[in-house]
Amino acid sequence: MEITGTVVSLLPMQSGQGKNGTWKKQEFIIETPGQYPKKVCLSLWGEKVDETRLSVGEKITASINIESREYNGRWYTDVRAWKIAKGNGGGQNEAPPIDSSFAPDASSGSDDLPF
Repeated sequence: MEITGTVVSLLPMQSGQGKNGTWKKQEFIIETPGQYPKKVCLSLWGEKVDETRLSVGEKITASINIESREYNGRWYTDVRAWKIAKGNGGGQNEAPPIDSSFAPDASSGSDDLPF
């Protein structure tokens, strides 16, 4: 799944020590384009934090995984970015062009459809 937007905020980096070693996490907020923009909190983990240097105002397309888990009767949702493309990222939210080869030929005047 992909989401495109503009980085509006970088939250403080978090790090710690777990049973598998040291971990680090960078959370950031993007705002999606459109008539009703939405703000979404995404997170980068591990080496992706060092590989991807984000700045406020930058347009990105993020490939994401969404996961929810239950803890003590409450549900928590995590949106993890596993790939970041800076710039427009290929315009994934744009409508694809219409293929004119499937459009009816108005000049022929005949209808080949049996119904």
